[in-house]
Amino acid sequence: MASRLNQKPLKIPLRLRIGRYALTAHGLMSYFFLYAPIIILIIFSFNASKFVTGSWHGFTLDWYKKLFVDEAIGAALRNSLYVSLIATFISTIFGTMVSLAMERYDFWGKLPFDALLYLPIIIPDIAMAVMLLLFFVMVKMPLGRLTIIISHIAFDISFVAIVVRARLAQFDDALEEAAQDLYANNWKTFRYVTFPLLLPGILAGALLAFTLSLDDFVITFFTSGPGATTLPLRIYSLVKLGVTPEINALSAVMLMASFVFVVISFSLQKGGDGKVDLV
Repeated sequence: MASRLNQKPLKIPLRLRIGRYALTAHGLMSYFFLYAPIIILIIFSFNASKFVTGSWHGFTLDWYKKLFVDEAIGAALRNSLYVSLIATFISTIFGTMVSLAMERYDFWGKLPFDALLYLPIIIPDIAMAVMLLLFFVMVKMPLGRLTIIISHIAFDISFVAIVVRARLAQFDDALEEAAQDLYANNWKTFRYVTFPLLLPGILAGALLAFTLSLDDFVITFFTSGPGATTLPLRIYSLVKLGVTPEINALSAVMLMASFVFVVISFSLQKGGDGKVDLV
């Protein structure tokens, strides 16, 4: 016992300590490189200057106030919410159904369909935007809010399916078997056991789909038409005339909204304790 107390702590070699410090410094520099522009944008959205300069002219909320009285921005926001809510609702239903089918059933062509499901996530947005535009031209569908909704559903389904499938991978089939042993039919088993356990994953997928739809620019730009300007497209049209503090404020609002939705989505993915009330 005395020999153990007298042992000296192991000394870490100098090269290992230098390596740790270097990795830490590299990580901090990477985070600074990624997030410093975002922080600067948020800070200067409160700058009293009418021009985007490197000098600070005082704190103000005027740029945020102007966002609520700008009719063009209000119309773009309504279009964005309209498109995002409908696309999220439909993609969540189909994404959940696809997840259940892919996880629980074997059928002909399952492997190619599984690969096709990941395609909207893998391919570049510009390629998917061009393909969707060509499709709408071929079927002679006028570009507008309907084409944007269809386009957003096309890529949102994949993200919802991935999140729900991750939840299904942790699902305990014994709970459904216990419900059936208690004489619950398939509908009651799904309603009182399967759906409550999948609900955190479904909500997480829906929030992720809503965020992606709300922020999408490339695909929306190619598939939008007259009167279907969304918020990202409105920001782009304003930037072409020059960056102003009002654009900083609008970008900061969208950034914070997206951040909140993503945080809630990840929290829901980790939520759920597997407890089900069968009464």
